Amino acid sequence: MLIDTHAHLEMEPFDNDREDTIKRAKDTGVGYIITVGSDLKGCKGAVEISERHDFIYASIGIHPHEVKDITDETYNTIRSLLKNKKIVAYGEIGLDYHYEHSPKDLQIKKFREQIQIANEHNLPLIIHSREAGDEAVKIIKEEKAEHLSGVFHCFGGEIELARKVIDMGFYISFSGTLTFPKAVNVMNVAKEIPIENILIETDCPYLAPQPVRGKRNEPAYVKFVAEKLAELKGLTFDDIGRITSFNAMNLFKIGKIEDEGKIVYPIRDSLYLNLTNRCTSSCVFCVRYYTDFVKGHNLRLKKEPSAKELIDAIGDPKRYKEIVFCGYGEPLIRLDVVKEVAKAVKEKGGMVRIDTNGHGNLIHKRNILPELKGLVDSMSISLDADDADKYFKICQPAFGKETYKAVIEFIKEAKKVIPDVTATVVRMPEIDIKKCEEIAKELGVKLRIREYNVVG
Repeated sequence: MLIDTHAHLEMEPFDNDREDTIKRAKDTGVGYIITVGSDLKGCKGAVEISERHDFIYASIGIHPHEVKDITDETYNTIRSLLKNKKIVAYGEIGLDYHYEHSPKDLQIKKFREQIQIANEHNLPLIIHSREAGDEAVKIIKEEKAEHLSGVFHCFGGEIELARKVIDMGFYISFSGTLTFPKAVNVMNVAKEIPIENILIETDCPYLAPQPVRGKRNEPAYVKFVAEKLAELKGLTFDDIGRITSFNAMNLFKIGKIEDEGKIVYPIRDSLYLNLTNRCTSSCVFCVRYYTDFVKGHNLRLKKEPSAKELIDAIGDPKRYKEIVFCGYGEPLIRLDVVKEVAKAVKEKGGMVRIDTNGHGNLIHKRNILPELKGLVDSMSISLDADDADKYFKICQPAFGKETYKAVIEFIKEAKKVIPDVTATVVRMPEIDIKKCEEIAKELGVKLRIREYNVVG
């Protein structure tokens, strides 16, 4: 499923085939559309369209180009429209210093006033910002509206601005401009920022993506934005659809978000197994402490799965590049299940990887690695620091300050029986990556750097 988080279906270019356009979107796999009013007429039209279609929602607000026409009556009408339950956001509002169809000082005044209305109704913001990103961020903070969250739509700014937006708890949305060959800056921003902070949109009827450049844009074409984003992020089209849809549903409070933790979940061309939520570390960077979701998958288990449940859920393992034991906990806590499932996968011709914190021998009070010989093709082991003190501070292991030494020994023993062993470390200011590289080299294993804000 895809969600077009910013369309203008109420605009005149759709007057002759609006319903056909909406049907094409649905037939293409667009699960929801947010149609966005940008002037008073458009706001009324957006609400009317949303009322006729279950999967279409509305956002209303006055675009910075149009704020010169705002009167008291405008706000009275806006407040009346806001009683409608299909309205899920306030916008698009903001600042446009490129065209200045309305004077800058008036844009700022009306931007503040509209943020205040959004605050009254506790609605997320849809922000239009052109050559005014820093000013928009500043005003949102001054109006104490960060808690509303929202999205900077059709993003075209620099990476520094994107980081400021994300630090506020807002999302970045990419339109068809992401597909333009010369939009190198936009592509670089998309590559750099976490997928967990990204939405997709068309901004139709404007900005048709490259494969249909020159045509009137429409919600069905959001697929081209998804395809380009998948290419840039090294993810699959399905990954992009699932993740950006989760982001949109979370922001706009639409649709049904999964409330049941998955025991298997695909990312890219691998299948991950979620055996347990128990762990012997309490790492400061672990996402388990602030979300149930990784790449759009709910991983918060209500009960631990049996080996049979996992084997049945996997099906044919050869459909995947590899089967990965990695969920919301330490898989080797359930060593017997790991061995049974890995054996079944190998018998069916699949490849097996284990992502572990390296505490397995401490957990079971023996060297468990020989028991995994022939069952595991590769293993990623969390080194996570360049010395014991840093490790204890960052990972907070249940086994105390001697854990780091045990992890080093675990890596040494793994290398004896596992064909492919990689040590991993999260990039953090206090971690000396070069020292970690030296440690990995001494151990005779590869080192993979995990980015602090990227999971899965």
